[in-house]
Amino acid sequence: MSVSACITSVSGPVLLAEERAFLREAQPWGVILMGRSCVDKAQVRALTAEIKDALGREALIFIDQEGGRVARLKAPEWPKFPAAGVYGELYEKAPEAAEEACYLGHRLMGQELAELGIHADCAPCCDLRQSDTHDAIGDRAFGYSAEAVITLTEAALKGLSEAGVAGVVKHMPGQGRATMDTHYELPSVGADADALLHDMSIFKALSDQVPMGMTCHVIFEAFDPHLPTTISPTVISETIRKRIGFDGLLMTDDLGMDALGGALADRGRKALTAGCDVLLHCSGFLKEPGAILREMEEVAGAAGTLAGKALSRAEAAEQAVKAPTDFDSEQAWTRFDALMSGAEARV
Repeated sequence: MSVSACITSVSGPVLLAEERAFLREAQPWGVILMGRSCVDKAQVRALTAEIKDALGREALIFIDQEGGRVARLKAPEWPKFPAAGVYGELYEKAPEAAEEACYLGHRLMGQELAELGIHADCAPCCDLRQSDTHDAIGDRAFGYSAEAVITLTEAALKGLSEAGVAGVVKHMPGQGRATMDTHYELPSVGADADALLHDMSIFKALSDQVPMGMTCHVIFEAFDPHLPTTISPTVISETIRKRIGFDGLLMTDDLGMDALGGALADRGRKALTAGCDVLLHCSGFLKEPGAILREMEEVAGAAGTLAGKALSRAEAAEQAVKAPTDFDSEQAWTRFDALMSGAEARV
């Protein structure tokens, strides 16, 4: 069965008849759930099953569940997990405790996802935090040192993987220096190549450990002064693929963000031409189901069929999802809460 080179969303907590027909016909490679689709556990389990039934295959269901303020699964229905920066603060005082806590937190979070039929998480955020970074990243980053971010990212990815969930590292090649929010504006980073290479060292260290990565909608003047990463053949080819050495599946950040400008279909075609493997679109700014569906149709129409190297990478990403390892969650929660004592833990 051929599939489209895109990840699309749905408009709410139940799959509408029109969305079922769209999924059956368009066959997006994956589907991402937004907060509007997550009410309670039974409902999400039913929705993921409906989506897979409409697609006629065991497609990957994605979500943005980082912890902290980026969490589509909300308390009190689901546990509240810390933002990445909380682990980073602990790392500065007790590195080994922070590494263990980060692993346990993501193992427990991954278990919550897997039980819902969600086996891919657009996390962790591997950007190197800067003192003047925009709060769009802020505490979503693990910290200010490459060592801390690498160590904690590895722990997070291990926790997710052992729960049966594949992680997506973001935002390549590093959004930490952006001083604007890409949801609304296009940032341009003027740092020199040496500084950027230092930021990118995190992704380079992780490049052979992750099946999926996400771009950022940021211009890096030292690499391409005109185009943001997502639609820059130069940055994707020379920086992400060669300098970083990442050969996994590369998806765009949400095409619906205003940073890119222009029609959705044009954004999608430019991203694929630049070297992205898959288009990601969430319709996060919309609430009306008909408008969301029209955007999904536009993106799927621009995506075309997943083929060649992109298809091989997608298949490898699917195969990276393993059965969960044995795990005592009650004991893990006790240990996790002890490690996080005095910090934001769970509700």
